[in-house]
Amino acid sequence: MMKRRDFITLLGGAAAWPLAARAQRPAKLPTIGYLGSSTASPQNQWVAAFVQRLHELGWVEGRTIAIEYRWAEGRTERFHEIAAEFARLKVDIIITSGTAPVQAAKQAATNVPIVFAVASDPVGNNLVASLAHPGGNVTGLSIQQTDLAAKKLELLREAVSSFRQLAILANVASPASVLEKDEVEAAARTLSLNVVPVEIRRAEEIVPAFVALKGRAEALYVCGDPLITNNRVRIITLALGARLATMYPSREHVDVGGLMSYGPNFPDLHRRAADYVDKILRGAKPADIPVEQPTKFDFVINLTTAKVLGLEIPPTLLARADEVIE
Repeated sequence: MMKRRDFITLLGGAAAWPLAARAQRPAKLPTIGYLGSSTASPQNQWVAAFVQRLHELGWVEGRTIAIEYRWAEGRTERFHEIAAEFARLKVDIIITSGTAPVQAAKQAATNVPIVFAVASDPVGNNLVASLAHPGGNVTGLSIQQTDLAAKKLELLREAVSSFRQLAILANVASPASVLEKDEVEAAARTLSLNVVPVEIRRAEEIVPAFVALKGRAEALYVCGDPLITNNRVRIITLALGARLATMYPSREHVDVGGLMSYGPNFPDLHRRAADYVDKILRGAKPADIPVEQPTKFDFVINLTTAKVLGLEIPPTLLARADEVIE
């Protein structure tokens, strides 16, 4: 007959077996592939909001979930390289922002759920079948950049009422930017403005584009795009040098010296994207999770930059700003 002490020892050993096995072969944590559309610097607040919300939902990076970060620096070829790498790594979900990165991920990772924190016109750009029923492996949060174009131009016109020559800077390699540029041009015509298109496809074309623009415009509208975000400091410096009153796509540009921006709050969108990730990790299918719209918008004015440009921003406009940087 087995003695009680031997039996307890055996039980203890049995209890230790799974632990020893786990120590030798750690269970693979659910893994998120974070495809950063530009670089870490402009997106650090976006990432922080995303990770914080995951934490609130019970997902702790390094303990209950793993996140692989990659940065595309606004370059189209990098979107495809990173998406292909995530497909090889067999990540559980890809999260990204921007229409072109989503298109690259959708092409490279056909069986991986994809969540976009930001994408312009996802139906028009064939990312989803419809907002209510996305279908396929992609869902997320939509920004209708074209819907905001006229409002942004009106705000710029209120800040500088006298201008007649408007330059529009757009990355024409991006379908979303082209749509936005067309919308701005249409809005400019209704205001009897003369439009000067400034078209780029690569970072190397930014400086020559501004050289060619010299003396041809009094104000500048910048279309949102990862390439633009990644080169925002260069663009802001050139716009200031050319004495151009400029409307930028988001507050990330105004924080580093841009004059003004109006658009969705990107940290808030990334926070909400974490809810999508949570649902998918708990078994929901992207096809069944409706695409949502932004609910929080920011109008930000940099008064220091206005003074450098010699602009007197009307008090009524300052009163409507969500934030004034001094």
